[in-house]
Amino acid sequence: MLRRLAFVSALAAALTSCGSSPKVLELRLWSDSYAFRVTVDPMPPRALEPIAYRVVVQDIKTHQPIETGEGRIFATSADRANTSDGFKKEKELGTYSGKLFYATSGDWAAAIQFRREKNPRLPLERVDWIQTVRTASEPGT
Repeated sequence: MLRRLAFVSALAAALTSCGSSPKVLELRLWSDSYAFRVTVDPMPPRALEPIAYRVVVQDIKTHQPIETGEGRIFATSADRANTSDGFKKEKELGTYSGKLFYATSGDWAAAIQFRREKNPRLPLERVDWIQTVRTASEPGT
Protein backbone atom coordinates (compact mmCIF):
# COMPACT_ATOMS: atom_id res chain seq x y z
CA MET A 1 0.00 0.00 0.00
CA LEU A 2 2.89 2.36 0.72
CA ARG A 3 4.07 1.94 -2.88
CA ARG A 4 0.92 3.71 -4.04
CA LEU A 5 1.86 6.90 -2.21
CA ALA A 6 3.42 9.66 -4.25
CA PHE A 7 6.61 11.24 -3.03
CA VAL A 8 5.89 14.86 -3.87
CA SER A 9 8.27 16.61 -1.48
CA ALA A 10 10.79 17.09 -4.29
CA LEU A 11 8.02 18.53 -6.42
CA ALA A 12 6.96 20.95 -3.69
CA ALA A 13 10.55 21.98 -3.05
CA ALA A 14 11.12 22.61 -6.75
CA LEU A 15 7.97 24.71 -7.01
CA THR A 16 8.93 26.91 -4.08
CA SER A 17 12.64 27.27 -4.84
CA CYS A 18 14.04 30.38 -6.45
CA GLY A 19 16.38 30.56 -9.39
CA SER A 20 16.41 30.93 -13.13
CA SER A 21 17.42 27.38 -14.08
CA PRO A 22 14.51 25.22 -15.21
CA LYS A 23 13.80 22.19 -13.05
CA VAL A 24 12.32 18.93 -14.20
CA LEU A 25 9.28 18.27 -12.06
CA GLU A 26 8.48 14.61 -11.88
CA LEU A 27 5.83 12.73 -9.94
CA ARG A 28 6.87 9.22 -8.89
CA LEU A 29 4.24 6.58 -8.21
CA TRP A 30 4.36 2.83 -7.55
CA SER A 31 1.89 -0.01 -7.96
CA ASP A 32 2.55 -3.65 -7.06
CA SER A 33 4.33 -4.33 -10.39
CA TYR A 34 5.28 -0.95 -11.89
CA ALA A 35 7.19 2.23 -11.17
CA PHE A 36 5.74 5.33 -12.88
CA ARG A 37 7.50 8.64 -13.56
CA VAL A 38 4.96 11.29 -14.58
CA THR A 39 5.71 14.72 -16.05
CA VAL A 40 3.11 17.38 -16.84
CA ASP A 41 3.22 20.12 -19.49
CA PRO A 42 2.50 22.86 -18.67
CA MET A 43 3.38 22.71 -15.01
CA PRO A 44 1.42 23.70 -13.04
CA PRO A 45 -1.58 22.58 -15.09
CA ARG A 46 -4.23 25.19 -15.82
CA ALA A 47 -7.95 24.84 -16.38
CA LEU A 48 -9.37 25.11 -19.91
CA GLU A 49 -6.07 24.15 -21.58
CA PRO A 50 -4.93 20.78 -22.94
CA ILE A 51 -2.47 19.28 -20.45
CA ALA A 52 0.08 16.78 -21.79
CA TYR A 53 1.15 13.92 -19.52
CA ARG A 54 4.25 11.85 -20.23
CA VAL A 55 4.54 8.59 -18.29
CA VAL A 56 7.59 6.34 -18.11
CA VAL A 57 6.74 2.85 -16.86
CA GLN A 58 9.29 0.36 -15.50
CA ASP A 59 9.03 -3.08 -13.99
CA ILE A 60 9.37 -2.56 -10.23
CA LYS A 61 11.69 -5.57 -9.76
CA THR A 62 13.91 -5.47 -12.86
CA HIS A 63 13.73 -1.71 -13.52
CA GLN A 64 13.32 -2.53 -17.22
CA PRO A 65 10.99 -0.34 -19.31
CA ILE A 66 7.59 -1.82 -20.17
CA GLU A 67 7.52 -1.75 -23.98
CA THR A 68 4.14 -3.29 -24.79
CA GLY A 69 1.78 -1.94 -22.18
CA GLU A 70 -1.60 -0.31 -22.34
CA GLY A 71 -3.38 2.05 -20.04
CA ARG A 72 -5.12 5.32 -19.46
CA ILE A 73 -4.96 8.48 -17.40
CA PHE A 74 -8.06 10.07 -15.89
CA ALA A 75 -9.27 12.54 -13.28
CA THR A 76 -12.43 13.62 -11.47
CA SER A 77 -13.07 16.99 -9.81
CA ALA A 78 -14.87 17.56 -6.51
CA ASP A 79 -18.02 18.50 -8.45
CA ARG A 80 -17.79 15.24 -10.48
CA ALA A 81 -16.43 16.63 -13.76
CA ASN A 82 -14.38 13.97 -15.56
CA THR A 83 -11.51 13.91 -18.04
CA SER A 84 -9.64 10.91 -19.47
CA ASP A 85 -7.38 9.70 -22.27
CA GLY A 86 -5.92 6.38 -23.39
CA PHE A 87 -2.16 6.10 -23.50
CA LYS A 88 -0.30 6.56 -26.77
CA LYS A 89 3.04 4.72 -27.04
CA GLU A 90 5.98 7.06 -27.61
CA LYS A 91 9.32 6.40 -29.38
CA GLU A 92 11.27 6.08 -26.14
CA LEU A 93 11.10 2.63 -24.54
CA GLY A 94 8.55 2.40 -21.77
CA THR A 95 7.17 5.88 -22.45
CA TYR A 96 3.49 6.66 -22.94
CA SER A 97 1.53 9.90 -23.26
CA GLY A 98 -1.98 11.19 -22.78
CA LYS A 99 -3.77 14.54 -22.60
CA LEU A 100 -6.31 15.76 -20.08
CA PHE A 101 -8.56 18.80 -20.26
CA TYR A 102 -9.55 20.19 -16.86
CA ALA A 103 -12.85 22.10 -17.00
CA THR A 104 -12.33 23.83 -13.64
CA SER A 105 -9.52 24.79 -11.31
CA GLY A 106 -9.02 23.12 -7.94
CA ASP A 107 -7.98 19.69 -6.73
CA TRP A 108 -8.75 16.73 -9.00
CA ALA A 109 -8.49 13.06 -8.03
CA ALA A 110 -6.16 11.76 -10.77
CA ALA A 111 -5.18 8.18 -11.56
CA ILE A 112 -3.40 5.90 -14.00
CA GLN A 113 -4.47 2.37 -14.88
CA PHE A 114 -1.88 0.21 -16.65
CA ARG A 115 -1.11 -3.37 -17.60
CA ARG A 116 1.98 -4.94 -19.14
CA GLU A 117 0.41 -6.28 -22.33
CA LYS A 118 -2.74 -5.80 -24.35
CA ASN A 119 -4.20 -8.85 -22.66
CA PRO A 120 -7.57 -8.51 -20.93
CA ARG A 121 -6.68 -11.41 -18.60
CA LEU A 122 -3.93 -9.34 -16.99
CA PRO A 123 -5.16 -6.98 -14.26
CA LEU A 124 -5.05 -3.23 -14.68
CA GLU A 125 -2.97 -1.82 -11.83
CA ARG A 126 -3.88 1.62 -10.54
CA VAL A 127 -2.06 4.52 -8.91
CA ASP A 128 -3.77 7.66 -7.60
CA TRP A 129 -2.77 11.20 -6.68
CA ILE A 130 -4.30 14.65 -6.21
CA GLN A 131 -3.66 17.00 -9.13
CA THR A 132 -4.00 20.69 -8.32
CA VAL A 133 -5.19 22.70 -11.31
CA ARG A 134 -4.85 26.48 -11.42
CA THR A 135 -6.88 29.05 -13.29
CA ALA A 136 -5.19 30.67 -16.28
CA SER A 137 -5.08 34.05 -14.51
CA GLU A 138 -3.29 32.92 -11.30
CA PRO A 139 0.12 34.48 -10.62
CA GLY A 140 3.11 32.23 -11.25
CA THR A 141 1.49 30.33 -14.10
